[in-house]
Amino acid sequence: MLTKNDILSTIEMIDQQHLDIRTITMGISLTDCADASAARACDKIYDKITRYAKNLVSVGEQIEVEFGIPIVNKRISVTPIALVAAASETADYVPFCKALDRAAKECGVDYLGGFSALVQKGMTKADEKLIRSIPEALASTDVVCSSVNVGSTKAGINMDAVRLMGRVIRETAERTNGAGCCKLVVFCNAVEDNPFMAGAFHGVGEPEKVINVGVSGPGVVHHALQSVKGAPFDVVAETIKRTAFRITRVGQLVALEASKRLDTPFGIVDLSLAPTPAVGDSVARILEEMGLETCGTHGTTAALALLNDAVKKGGVMASSSVGGLSGAFIPVSEDEGMIAAAKAGVLTLEKLEAMTCVCSVGLDMIAVPGDTSAETISAIIADEAAIGMVNSKTTAVRVLPAIGKTIGDTVEMGGLMGSAPVMPVHTASSAAFIARGGRIPAPMQSLKN
Repeated sequence: MLTKNDILSTIEMIDQQHLDIRTITMGISLTDCADASAARACDKIYDKITRYAKNLVSVGEQIEVEFGIPIVNKRISVTPIALVAAASETADYVPFCKALDRAAKECGVDYLGGFSALVQKGMTKADEKLIRSIPEALASTDVVCSSVNVGSTKAGINMDAVRLMGRVIRETAERTNGAGCCKLVVFCNAVEDNPFMAGAFHGVGEPEKVINVGVSGPGVVHHALQSVKGAPFDVVAETIKRTAFRITRVGQLVALEASKRLDTPFGIVDLSLAPTPAVGDSVARILEEMGLETCGTHGTTAALALLNDAVKKGGVMASSSVGGLSGAFIPVSEDEGMIAAAKAGVLTLEKLEAMTCVCSVGLDMIAVPGDTSAETISAIIADEAAIGMVNSKTTAVRVLPAIGKTIGDTVEMGGLMGSAPVMPVHTASSAAFIARGGRIPAPMQSLKN
């Protein structure tokens, strides 16, 4: 039962500490939209999305007003389009992306995810068609996001897909002046119920439609830790757990209310700490509050491991169903503390890679020099996929080749995407390594049956 103090505390979190619901995401199955005619399939996709999600934005806005809880984004995720388009007799999958874009705009949502392919063990003809269409698809649409899963603990890493994705990211950057790469992510161990972009898609094991909610609140955790300065780490962990519980309860409330009003089953609450460029809403500042002078210095990985674990432990007790990614995100361009640490030269690509071993996702929203080769991008993807594969966790790469820019320049994306300093990458070639292709076999820990 809520007490007066609980209510006042929640009001303070929203009003002064940047607590928000980052997204309400409606997942929609499009498997029944498959058709031999690509045009008919696109019409079915548009009709189904606009029918199911027509009230998503208005319901989200009603909940915001009635409960006083900011909901930053309303989003849609759909079945990976490579699975739906496979039935169509066409070599061009760009019209599918355009149909998604039209439907998303008709519904008024901020983003739609699911122009995706799952190729961890190999590529079908449909998968390859979709992947090769990504640069044109993202260049000709506005709110559609794309993802490709290239590896898993069970299957290993599809290095042919990794090689191809390096070229696709490079071409997307050139076609969109880098902006399209903000909407493109490469996964290992992708999850089926992730409400966060750019990696959201509606997995084949999901129901016909579902409501997933992603919460945020780095500012709330940062504020809570200010009350335990100098305390031992077990006190720090308990403080974060209690705070994560409170944050997640807000997400559970919104999720259940949205589920009821939209007559759509509740799926999960993703209790990730997702930062924004706003001062006071930074994961990096949480780590610095633990005693680090600058995020990225020695001790950062340990601090992030504590934070990620405590967030999960606190949140899992607060919701009937926790899922998605859940933990702490470290997107450089979207976190003002990360931006500052990168500009200072303390936070490097190598340190970020180490941090991804213990955080929720991976190398996220990182600007690299515009002349970075496709092979180097592929090698970065391979490294990150290996971390995910061996550690049985989700990892991802969302890098932004900054066309025409070099180390030390700044790339401005605006809004939640923020800005990013262009970070150095190694200049020694990985081309011969990437050229091998084939598949890196699954590790021993995949043999669990």
